[in-house]
Amino acid sequence: MLKNSPNIISDVKMPVFLLAPPFSLNTNVRNNIWMEELDESAINVNSKVALRQFYKLYSFMSSQSLVYLLPSDTHQELQDQVYVANLGIIIGDEDPTAIVANFASEIRRSETPIGVRFFESLGYKTEVAPYYFEGEAELKHLHDNVLVGGYGIRSDIKTYDWMEEKFGLKIVKVEERDPYLYHLDCSIFPLDKENTLVYTGGFNSDELKELEKVTNVISISKDIAYSGICNSVRVNQHILCSSNINDLKAGTEDYIYEMNKNHELEKICSKLALTPKIFNLSEYMKSGALLSCMVMHLNRYSYKIQVI
Repeated sequence: MLKNSPNIISDVKMPVFLLAPPFSLNTNVRNNIWMEELDESAINVNSKVALRQFYKLYSFMSSQSLVYLLPSDTHQELQDQVYVANLGIIIGDEDPTAIVANFASEIRRSETPIGVRFFESLGYKTEVAPYYFEGEAELKHLHDNVLVGGYGIRSDIKTYDWMEEKFGLKIVKVEERDPYLYHLDCSIFPLDKENTLVYTGGFNSDELKELEKVTNVISISKDIAYSGICNSVRVNQHILCSSNINDLKAGTEDYIYEMNKNHELEKICSKLALTPKIFNLSEYMKSGALLSCMVMHLNRYSYKIQVI
């Protein structure tokens, strides 16, 4: 591909995503509160199971969309490379710019130059964020040039000021205060161009008022947010979400939380003519991660599809 050529993805009339095989996945460095609370017997990754779970997700997504795979290796310092939602964000389907992450997490900083090289190989112009910024996991596209950005734990609010000035974006800025919801994809998920799932208890009234000006907010509870409903990805009319419910003992507290989340997802999807699709990603939960962490949008073609 020609470096800095026009956006080669823009002519593809299907959803396009980026994933990364989990060849370097490990939990040697505990870099979030979910990991810190796991004991030694529960945190070690089973590489064979992780690859099998990844392949099931990849297989489904590649049957519905075009999926690029980030070249991966087994370097231990790239323990989180599989979580490409943090690698950056594509500004828009017609803009040939990839904004690449400036990681707050020390263990992840070596991923940035890998991202720059990869995006440039696809013909994107690249900009490394001048302040802390952890990718589309922190910045959700709503419609047109309107996005919502989370700051306060892993990303700096000054990043969004810079983006607005440089790229002409309108970004509703919301502060992340809960250490368990340390990226925005834990508490906000756009379902379509009009409707967005929001854990409203995580934000103040002024933030919610600004958000309600640009999208229809569908409120979810703290328990549902903690169970990962917002850590979903839309692929065509499907809403992909992770769930380890089949690994849990029926009747336990964890089982009930997971069951309630899955039921809530089904209810929301049915109202919008969307179809939920569940994947067991238990090995990735050991990193404090869920499905959306593993996926980066290279376009947002799925959101152009009107299902009702």
